[in-house]
Amino acid sequence: MKIKSFDEYKQVYQQSVEQPEQFWAGIADNFLWRKKWDKVLDWNFKEPNIKWFQGAKLNITENCLDRHLETLGDKPAIIWEPNDPQENHRILTYRQLHDKVCEFANVLKNNGAKKGDRICIYMPMVPELAIAVLACARIGAIHSVVFGGFSAQSIADRINDAACNIVITADGGYRGTKEIPLKSIIDDALVQCPSIQRVIVLTRSRTPVSMIKGRDVWWEDEIKKVETQGNTACTAEEMDAEDMLFILYTSGSTGKPKGVVHTCGGYMVYTGYTFANAFQYNQGEVYFCTADIGWITGHSYIAYGPLSQGATTVLFEGIPSWPTPGRFWDIVEKYKVNILYTAPTAIRSLMSFGDEALQGKDFSSLKKLGSVGEPINEEAWHWFDEKIGHKQCPIVDTWWQTETGGFMISPIAGVTPTKPGYATLPLPGVQPVLVDENGKIIEGNGVSGNLCIRFPWPGMLRTTYGDHNRCRTTYFATYENLYFTGDGCLRDEDGYYRITGRVDDVLNVSGHRIGTAEVENAINMHSSVVESAVVGYPHDIKGQGIYAFVVCPKHHADDDLTRKDIMMTVSRIIGAIAKPDKIQFVTGLPKTRSGKIMRRILRKIAEGDTSNLGDTSTLLDPAVVEEIKAGAL
Repeated sequence: MKIKSFDEYKQVYQQSVEQPEQFWAGIADNFLWRKKWDKVLDWNFKEPNIKWFQGAKLNITENCLDRHLETLGDKPAIIWEPNDPQENHRILTYRQLHDKVCEFANVLKNNGAKKGDRICIYMPMVPELAIAVLACARIGAIHSVVFGGFSAQSIADRINDAACNIVITADGGYRGTKEIPLKSIIDDALVQCPSIQRVIVLTRSRTPVSMIKGRDVWWEDEIKKVETQGNTACTAEEMDAEDMLFILYTSGSTGKPKGVVHTCGGYMVYTGYTFANAFQYNQGEVYFCTADIGWITGHSYIAYGPLSQGATTVLFEGIPSWPTPGRFWDIVEKYKVNILYTAPTAIRSLMSFGDEALQGKDFSSLKKLGSVGEPINEEAWHWFDEKIGHKQCPIVDTWWQTETGGFMISPIAGVTPTKPGYATLPLPGVQPVLVDENGKIIEGNGVSGNLCIRFPWPGMLRTTYGDHNRCRTTYFATYENLYFTGDGCLRDEDGYYRITGRVDDVLNVSGHRIGTAEVENAINMHSSVVESAVVGYPHDIKGQGIYAFVVCPKHHADDDLTRKDIMMTVSRIIGAIAKPDKIQFVTGLPKTRSGKIMRRILRKIAEGDTSNLGDTSTLLDPAVVEEIKAGAL
């Protein structure tokens, strides 16, 4: 399954494009199926309707756990490093993880969960989060993990959209010096969620919480019941390859988050294959992905991908800069990490602490490095290469999305010659094309355009939950018979791909996608705001910062306090992750005569590039542009 040389890559890639069904059937043969497929692929991008491995039966947890027990049962599956380095770490072998997943799967069943139910998970980065995710998959329930930084309102929206009947949470969680009151945020959310019948609460922070009779139960008590009943084994539910595995909500260009749906068979094959290949994973290597399971990176490359390959995966509860900016490097040294996969935001933030934080750290175990979430700038790439990899570790700069399920364009470690800032070449089975504004395919090299994919791959989304038309209009309606990624891209003279950023109204802040409409909706909820427009601008650490132009005529004289009030409103509605970095008060926004806000102009002002704003004479009120320019922050 693993590609060993650049020549082999070219040969395998060619074969994967010429005979995709044969290629993917060969990859799928490396996994455990209860029944093989009748048909490899059935698809059209019009409706869209995509089915992989039709008729096949499986359970993804048998591939992540059961099949390893004989050969790797005593090998570490998860190494957990807590937020506080003084607290004990935990190691779960494949056998222990399997037992805990079975136990908690029975807890779920005791609490009324069954195949097809949607279960919301809102937890800190502790082993029980991975256990909860796998337990849902074990019984055929569909998990919807919500990142621990989201607000009560955001959680309520997600629970109601999927009509979840169970929430799995914890009393609280830790991130650096902060304690996050997870259960009380859930309590606030559930005021609006009639579908929830049960809340299972893990003890983590020992924060006092309210427990409602008939609804709330303690994780630990429920585990004891299972032990007393003696039903610690749990046969995995047989799933169809196209049954839903999970829903993961992602920001859209409208205010309402959209639930991206991934299915059991194709997602398993794709995450396993891309993990093994891109990182050239070898048995026994320790792999550390610094993401949170609440994002797609954690689903695909902390949980399912690595575990399906029998890898040892490190789970970290804390943040890179606490208690010292050398925390990542301490973890690398402590567990002799061989593969480190992190985000450009984290790299840039660690660069800002200077080289002192690196002194005396042992990086000798590292063999491979990876980057995820956004394009990595050249300066950060070189720092990562020189200071962390000591020029000995290939950097796998992965381009992919929540919707793609796994890596799409990425180097294969030690196989693909790399270039700083380039995602390099498509992985086997991935067929990218660049198109112009009219959807015409741009051939040849040394060109740029909008990035689309012309052929399905097993890890791709199947729909957006409860709203298939939204899936069609967002991804498949812009250009005929193509999946549109929303990203601009350059293909250089060597055919290497470099992602140039979003071309739609979605920001990429610290590697997390946030829709401008979502942030505007939240700002507009503030009592004295009339309207707002949000754009991205280059930010040294986050990659993109959020710049808000706000019309707020009645705000009290203290601009700073009003700014803080607006930020608090956004935090309350979406979460702290979406707080604007800059808020400029304006008397009006640049609009066309039909009332459309010209974000292009605002983007240029936010970027400090006011010399070339184009023709503003067609605007409803051209004078407003001069005023905004003069007041730019």
